[in-house]
Amino acid sequence: MKTFSRIATTALLAAGIALASVSGAAAQSGKTVKIGWTAWSDAEFVTKLFKSLVEARTDYTVKLQMSAIGVQYQGVANGDLDAMLMAWLPDTHADYYDKFEDDVENLGTLYNDARLGWVVPSYVPEDQLASISDLKKPGIADKLSGKIQGIDPGAGLMQLSNKTMDAYDLGGSYRLVSASGAAMTAALSRAYDNKDWIVVTGWTPHWMFGKWDLRFLKDPKGTLGKAQHIDALGREGFSADYPQLAGVLSNMHIPLADLQAAMYAARQSGYDTAIADFVDSHSDLVDSWFADDK
Repeated sequence: MKTFSRIATTALLAAGIALASVSGAAAQSGKTVKIGWTAWSDAEFVTKLFKSLVEARTDYTVKLQMSAIGVQYQGVANGDLDAMLMAWLPDTHADYYDKFEDDVENLGTLYNDARLGWVVPSYVPEDQLASISDLKKPGIADKLSGKIQGIDPGAGLMQLSNKTMDAYDLGGSYRLVSASGAAMTAALSRAYDNKDWIVVTGWTPHWMFGKWDLRFLKDPKGTLGKAQHIDALGREGFSADYPQLAGVLSNMHIPLADLQAAMYAARQSGYDTAIADFVDSHSDLVDSWFADDK
């Protein structure tokens, strides 16, 4: 009986050691990366696309953490976040990037030729309002209720918009209203339905250009910046700790027109469906992002 007991105990101990080894190996292989994001339509699509592909093609789990853009820069810089996929450079996020550049890794450009600006519906007569300078014309402020509809107060676009308010001396006639990106498009939708005049802070790529006929106001002072590239940033040591993912982000380039079409599709059918359709219709492109794995 004692012999059986010793055998049973030894077997249980061995099993326990084996289970512990398996559990440890599983924990080690089941690495999680934390990616920051903000609910801007381009950032949401690109970040969720990256999560879907990584979890389908690698052993990593991606945890998405929504936060304001300034918090993301700080989070990546201090290591609370592993990466963010929405650094608008060189102008839009210049203040953030200059502050944290030494504490992050630039992992590469995800897409080019993004643009920021102030946007109006095309039914607003261009002979009356073609440029930001035209906002000073008599009667224009009344038609716009003295308001420029903005987005998140910490967004780089809002920082540039505040500078634009000063550069064009608009503070006496207009208020720059902070809100979420969703609140901005909701205000635009209401105005469009009623054919009311409205100016919103906008950017491309964005699904709203697929839904409505819109145009950018000219910016003769250039305060809203030139064409931007959107980069992925990782915390210090990201490439050493996650070489496979760093390689994917380095290879991940999305044509702007394709991205904007996918964003509009996501608006219509949901992100899961739009991402699946994008991967199916761009299989060669997506495979090239993982070429370093082969």
